[in-house]
Amino acid sequence: LPRERERGRGGERERERERERERERERERERERGGGGERERERERERERERERERERGERERERERERERERERERERERERERERESNRERERERERERERERERERERERECERERKRERERREREREREEGGGREREIGREGERGREREREREREREKEREREREIEREREREREREREREREREREREDREKRERERERERERERERERERESEREKKEREREKREREREEKREREREREERERERERERGREGEREREREKREKRGKREREREREREERERERERERGERERERVVERREGVTERSTEREEEREIGREGEREREREREREREREREREREREREGVRGHKRMRE
Repeated sequence: LPRERERGRGGERERERERERERERERERERERGGGGERERERERERERERERERERGERERERERERERERERERERERERERERESNRERERERERERERERERERERERECERERKRERERREREREREEGGGREREIGREGERGREREREREREREKEREREREIEREREREREREREREREREREREDREKRERERERERERERERERERESEREKKEREREKREREREEKREREREREERERERERERGREGEREREREKREKRGKREREREREREERERERERERGERERERVVERREGVTERSTEREEEREIGREGEREREREREREREREREREREREREGVRGHKRMRE
């Protein structure tokens, strides 16, 4: 039974270790998933409640085991009591058998007494017959004396048998007393054995309680160490979270700095484009001014020379020149549009990179 209990406790400890490993794996998976601190604390409280329920179940199981052990001990005691009862019944049966034997012996003795009585009766009738037949007085006296001596011997034998029966009865009583003393010694030994077993069981229970206290102390020690490790891991996770948060904050700050830098660059580029457009407007304005001055001079020349055809050719040439300039302006505008598109693409790429960094 102690080995069986130890095996049961070993299996329970192994299952507890397996559950603890499973919970540790669950915590590890939760850490990998990056669960929130509140959920982690809630799960820790749930695990604590589960451990409490496990301890209660273990205590109830140990109590049931102790109850089963007490029940088995009571059953063994009842079995011993039944065995003593059976032995007592067998002893009473033997006593009744001896009593029946003595009764049969008395019956045989009565039968022998009847036989002697019949014998004496036959002898008396024999003497009566001899007297009737006229036998001599001396012969009768001699026979009477012989018969007297025979009767005396018979009585002596009877007395000897009676003494032998008395001695046998006394020996039987002595044997009975000896058996009674033996039974009393047996009962005393059984009582001593019961007391010894009871003391041994009490010592065993005390040792079991001591072992249980030691195991409980060991469990509490391990629980404290586990809680300490858990707190240290929690503090480490908290520090890690804070470090990651600071890192993310720095990253966000770098992102914001990058955003400000990009905004500044965009402002600079917009300013550059504005200045470029301003220069282009000024350039166009100067070009228009030059054209107006040229046309004005051409009109003055035409008025002077009166050469309309030449003016027309020059006007066509100037128109061709202006068309070429407008084409170049459109090309520059398309180039600026492409540059703006590339700038927008770079901005979108920067936003995507910043988003990936945040993620």
